[in-house]
Amino acid sequence: MSLAEKLAQERRARLAAERLLELKQAELTDANRKLGRHALALTKRIGATQAEIATFRDENEKVKSDLNTANEKVELAERRLWHSIQAFQDGFAFFDNNSKLIGANTAYLNIFEGVEEVSPGVSYVRILQILTDEGLIDTEELTADAWRATMTERWMSSAPEPTVIRLWNDRYLKLIDQRGHDGDIVSLALDITATVHYEEELRAARERAEAANRAKSAFLANMSHEIRTPMNGVVGMAELLNDTNLTEEQRLYAHTIKNSGEALLVIINDVLDYSKIEAEKLVLHPEPFDLEACMHEVVMLLQANARDKGLSLLVDYDLFMPTNFIGDPGRIRQILTNLIGNAVKFTNKGHVTARVTGVPQPEDNTVMLHISIEDTGIGIPEEKIQHVFGEFNQVEDETNRQFEGTGLGLAITERLIKLMDGEIWVESEFGVGSCFGFQLPLAVADGSQIKAPEMPEDLQTVLIVDDMEINREILNRQLQRLGLQVFPVSTGAEALEKMSDDIDLVITDRNLPGMDGLKLARSLRHSWPDVPVILLSSDPADLRDASILEIFADVLQKPLPRGALFNALSGLSALERRRAAGAASSDQGSDPATTPAATLSSPARSELPRMRILAAEDNRTNQLVFRKMVKDLDIELKFANNGLEAVDLYQSFKPDLIFMDISMPKMDGKEATQAIRELEKATHHHVQIVALTAHAMDGDSEGILAAGLDDYLTKPLRKVLIHERIMKNLPAGVAPLVTTEADDSAMRATG
Repeated sequence: MSLAEKLAQERRARLAAERLLELKQAELTDANRKLGRHALALTKRIGATQAEIATFRDENEKVKSDLNTANEKVELAERRLWHSIQAFQDGFAFFDNNSKLIGANTAYLNIFEGVEEVSPGVSYVRILQILTDEGLIDTEELTADAWRATMTERWMSSAPEPTVIRLWNDRYLKLIDQRGHDGDIVSLALDITATVHYEEELRAARERAEAANRAKSAFLANMSHEIRTPMNGVVGMAELLNDTNLTEEQRLYAHTIKNSGEALLVIINDVLDYSKIEAEKLVLHPEPFDLEACMHEVVMLLQANARDKGLSLLVDYDLFMPTNFIGDPGRIRQILTNLIGNAVKFTNKGHVTARVTGVPQPEDNTVMLHISIEDTGIGIPEEKIQHVFGEFNQVEDETNRQFEGTGLGLAITERLIKLMDGEIWVESEFGVGSCFGFQLPLAVADGSQIKAPEMPEDLQTVLIVDDMEINREILNRQLQRLGLQVFPVSTGAEALEKMSDDIDLVITDRNLPGMDGLKLARSLRHSWPDVPVILLSSDPADLRDASILEIFADVLQKPLPRGALFNALSGLSALERRRAAGAASSDQGSDPATTPAATLSSPARSELPRMRILAAEDNRTNQLVFRKMVKDLDIELKFANNGLEAVDLYQSFKPDLIFMDISMPKMDGKEATQAIRELEKATHHHVQIVALTAHAMDGDSEGILAAGLDDYLTKPLRKVLIHERIMKNLPAGVAPLVTTEADDSAMRATG
C-alpha cells in the first residue's frame, strides 16, 4: 500500500472518528440538556413541597393557637356560667342519668342546712331521705314514706310535673326538673315564698271584697225594698187619684207625682241592673215568647208619651217572619223599652219606628234577628257617637240638657245584648235623627210561622190614606206582599179624587190634615156605600166608641199588629161589606168574641159565688192601694198582715188566687208559700200565688219560682197588671168580675 493510500485511509479514519466524536458530543449535550430540565423540574417540585410543608406547619401552629384560645374561652365561659349559677337566689343542680348529683350551686346546697353528705355523687333518693330524716321538709298531711314515694314517682317520669314543697321554716320552693335526651336532669328549686304569701293576701283581699260586694248587694236590695214600699203608695195613690173627678190643676199635680215616682223607680232599676251586670250576677232565663206581642206591649206602654208629644209610634214587623222565639222575654222587653223609650224621649216631632227583620238559619232552626229603632229626633254629633254606650254618659249639648236620666240605659242595653251573643250599633245625623240597631241570634219556637190570611175573592185593590209617608210605605209593602194592588194618598181630598169602582177597600188614618178619617168615611159611605172602610187610630177610646164603630168595617189600633191586620182583611166578607155600608148593621153584635162579658147569657149573679182573692201584705198603705185598684171588680177580698195569717186564711178562706208580699214579719212570703204548698199535697188542689215584691234583687224569677210561687209583680203595683192577673186566673163557675155598672172602668183598667 502506497503512502498516499495510507494517508488517505488515516484521513478517512480520522474523519470518521471526528464524526463519531461529534455525534457523541451531540448526544452528551442532549443528555445534559435533558438532565438539566429534569433537575429544574425536580427543583421546582422540591420548592413546592417545601412551601406546602411550611404552610402546613403554619396552619398547625394556627390550629394549636386557636385550640388554646377556644379552650381558654370555654374555661372562661364555664367559670362565668358557674359564677352565674352560684349567683342565683334559687337552687340549681345537675344529675346524671343514674340520678347522681353532678353539681349544685350554693343556694341549692343551703336548703340542706350544711349537711355534708349532699355533695356530688349523692343520689336523688338519698336527698329525699335526708330531707325527711333531718326534718327539713313539711310533708303536711302525708307521712314521710308516702311523701318520698310520691316525689320518687314524679322524679322517675319522663317529664316530671312542677311541684311545690314547703320547708320547715315556712319557705316555699317550686321544683322544676327537665330531663335531657341522654337521661341527665337539670333541677331548679325556685323560691316562691313571696308569691305564695302575696297570693294568700290576694285571696284574703278577694274574700273581703266578695263579702263587701255581698254586703253592697244586700244593701242595694234592702234599699230597693225600703224605697219601693213607700213608692208603691205614692205611685199607686197617684194613679188612683187620676181616676177620680179632679180639676185640671189637681190632675196636673197628681200626674206630676205619678211621673216623678216612676222616674225615680227607673233610676233605681238602672242602678240595680248595672250593679248585677258588673258583678256578673245577671242570669238570662230563656223561654218561649212572642216577639211581636212583646214589641207591641212595649209600644203600647210608650204610646201615651208619644201621643202627648204628637209623635207617631210605628212597628214594621216583617210580614212572614216567625213570631215565637226562645229567649229571655223580660230582658228583651227591657232592651226594647230602653231603645224605643230613648227615641221617644229625644224626639219632639215626626215619628219613631221599630223595624224587625231576620235572616233564617235552617241548619240550627234559628233566626238572626235585626231590630232597628229609627227616630226623627235631635240626633247625635258624629264625634260623640262612640260615647253613647258608656256608663253614666249622656251626650252633653244645649239641645238635650232638658232630658234627665242616669246615663245607664244604653250601657245596660249594650251589656244585655252582648250577654245574648248579639251586637248593637248606632247611626245618627245631628239635627236629623238616629237609628239604633241590634241583632240577636234566637232559636225559633214551635208554631211560630205566620200564615197569610184567606181574603175575600173580590178584594183586589186597596186605597191607603195617611199623611205620613212612612206609614204609607209600611202598609203599602205589607199589602203588596199579600198580592193586593195598593194606591197610597196623603189626604182625604186626594182619596175622594182617587176613588173609583176599582177600589175594593179603604184604609184611613184617624188624624188627617183638613179632612180627618171620620169625615172621609162619612163622605165615602154616602157616595160609595159598598166599599168598606177600616180606621187606624192610636187612641184606644176609638176602639170602644159606638158612634165610630158603626161607621167603619173595623177599627184597628196603631201601631198595627200583623194578626189584627190579617183578621180585619179576612173578616171583609160580603156580610161585613154590607154591614159596613149600613145594610146589615144589626149583625154587628152577633159575634160572641165582641160581646161584653156582662151581656153574655149566664146564670143569675145571685146563683154564682164571687171569686175569692187573698192578699198578704203587711203595709197598711199598700193594702189600701190594692183595695182601691180592685174596687171595680166584683170579688171577695181578704187581707193577711203576715205570712202566718196568710197560711191560716188559706185554710179557712180557700182563695181562688193569692197575691203574696215577699217581705213580711213573722213569716215571709216564700216561707208562707212553701207552707201552703205542703198543705196542698193533701187536697191535690193548686192555687195560683202571685208574688208582690219591692225587693228588686229578689225579683229574679229563679228565686221566686224556686219557692213555689207561680208569678210575680214588682212594686209599685200597676192597676192594669193586677187586673190582668185576676182575669187570667178567673176560675170556672164564679160570677163575672165586671158588673154592668163597672164595665167602663174595668175596660179602662185592662185596656
